Amino acid sequence: MPDHTPPLTNEWPAELLRKADGIRLIALDVDGIMSDGRLYFSAKGDELKAFNILDGLGLKQLMAAGITVAVITGRSSPLTEKRMRDLGIPHLMQGREDKKVALKELVSTLSIPAEAIAYMGDDLPDLPAIRFAGLGITVPNGYWLVRQHADYCTSVTGGSGAVREACDLILYAQGKLDDALSNYLGPDA
Repeated sequence: MPDHTPPLTNEWPAELLRKADGIRLIALDVDGIMSDGRLYFSAKGDELKAFNILDGLGLKQLMAAGITVAVITGRSSPLTEKRMRDLGIPHLMQGREDKKVALKELVSTLSIPAEAIAYMGDDLPDLPAIRFAGLGITVPNGYWLVRQHADYCTSVTGGSGAVREACDLILYAQGKLDDALSNYLGPDA
């Protein structure tokens, strides 16, 4: 039988896996996490964003496994709204500069304790939310101070599949990754 263990599992320390095992909600920043962090504008001033398809499927797998997904972003963008709607993400908070306050509002509504929350961000506005959450995640191209305070820094940059890596970490820690992959591997895997 082939090994379907993600390649990074041997680098995931026991304490990280313990934290990821209890996650019931993941909240994500957009720019620099779900996108590469650059802002693109057309000659007419229209905003453009690129989202990584790997991240989208990872988030769908988390939701299918019973993990709530939320997005908290300082910017307001119709493109972000469309992408989150397309993914079926139920909680989108745009124009929220204070991410910790927004996260606290969300978890109060959902009655989820801080230790059951993962937050993924890359810059200073994300830092209080990363420190509040039970599992703080960032990316290697994130601001240095954010990387110092996060529990985990993904191996790939924001917009390049970092969210998918975080999803795999949570699913693996909870023993749900094999189920998430089984639809794609078929019965003889």
